[in-house]
Amino acid sequence: MLIDRFINFLKYEKRYSEHTLAAYLHEVQRYIGYLAEQDIDVGSVTHRYARTYLAGLLELGQSPTSINRSLSALRTYYKFLMREGTVTQSPFSLVKALKTPKKLPVIVDKEKLSSLLDTEDVFSSTFEGLRDKTVMELLFGTGIRLSELLQIHDEHIDFYNGNILIFGKRKKERLVPLNQTLAILLQHYINEKKAQCFDNNCPRLIVTKEGKDAYPRLIYNIVNHYLSAISSQQKKSPHVLRHTFATALLDNGADLNAIKELLGHAGLAATQVYTHNSVERLKSIYKQAHPKA
Repeated sequence: MLIDRFINFLKYEKRYSEHTLAAYLHEVQRYIGYLAEQDIDVGSVTHRYARTYLAGLLELGQSPTSINRSLSALRTYYKFLMREGTVTQSPFSLVKALKTPKKLPVIVDKEKLSSLLDTEDVFSSTFEGLRDKTVMELLFGTGIRLSELLQIHDEHIDFYNGNILIFGKRKKERLVPLNQTLAILLQHYINEKKAQCFDNNCPRLIVTKEGKDAYPRLIYNIVNHYLSAISSQQKKSPHVLRHTFATALLDNGADLNAIKELLGHAGLAATQVYTHNSVERLKSIYKQAHPKA
């Protein structure tokens, strides 16, 4: 019911990311399909029935985090329908989100990571090897998100002033500084990319070996591959490098507000989670070093 218009609303008015659009579309389509099976109209759903629907997801083994995502998507969907005059109220407005356990950000050892990136024979001498190194250095050196990495164009890099223009969530712009090592690497990578003489002349910074736009799975596979050399932990995603970047800055005395700006967080609450990592690290050091610990 008005699903295409709803997605366009999220994309062009709310400026949601492609990842969020896909997630919301999935949630709404699943909900609409369920109502069709039950022969219930979208506008006839009551508060009690909305809770029953979410309870059913819980019984199917969905995690509280997944159910809260469903709740968020459906609340937004009904707000859109109310704006369009299709329904008069939202059955999900009074449904409370489930409590979820707080998880500390997963990071890797920054010394091991730095050593990995500085070791010459880790990355092959091919264009793909140079691209992989660039991806790893960019993610760890700037703390940007996977989606933000994929949106960078060559022209967004300002070598003179030493920064990169990043387009964050909802297309919010921010400038992220470049360290000298990363700047030199980027210049080398861009020159090598031009030397490949790709037919399509892709404007994106990170490309496939054929010169096409890089995609999320490619970046994930690159990060997972190289982190496997220094970590046995299960989670080895691009976001781990973002967490490691933030934690490293905090450990070295960076101001929390400055980290917030670098990460592109809307509020300080999202950044404060990294303070827990630092506290846990100090506790670990204390237990190992103090005679009465």
